[in-house]
Amino acid sequence: MKVKGKVFKYPDNVDTDVIIPARYLNTSDEKELAAHCMEDIDAEFVNKVKPGDIIVAGRNFGCGSSREHAPLVIKTCKTGCVIAKSFARIFYRNAINTGLPILECEKAAEEISAGDEVSVDFDSGTITDVTTGKTYKAAPFPPFIQDIINEGGLLASLKKHSS
Repeated sequence: MKVKGKVFKYPDNVDTDVIIPARYLNTSDEKELAAHCMEDIDAEFVNKVKPGDIIVAGRNFGCGSSREHAPLVIKTCKTGCVIAKSFARIFYRNAINTGLPILECEKAAEEISAGDEVSVDFDSGTITDVTTGKTYKAAPFPPFIQDIINEGGLLASLKKHSS
């Protein structure tokens, strides 16, 4: 799987309450929730993000509460993936469970700038900043985890393979 898009860049410790503020969690409608994705840190994110665009962030992305809504709203916004120096462990797991592609790559997260065009090859873990020409290497997920993500998340994968 490959994605290519424009970068939205965020700092260290972006918590789940910034990704999807708790004040909106009174609905289970994914599209309604996604309309508020990142609004407390970047009010224009939902108006500017295009399918395939990429979030690049610092350390501990997705810290805070264990709400699975956080990776779900990022995915619902059609974001191609999230690249970060590191992820909070529960966000990391919830991203896989909801089918949101993520990669940890400290050097890419440090050097890629907001607005850069980036392509990602998930099979090899290769991240290419098309704007600068620099290439970075992240550890790709093993094939069985890539399959879970490609099939739309853990539940979709289980349904597909249980029949």
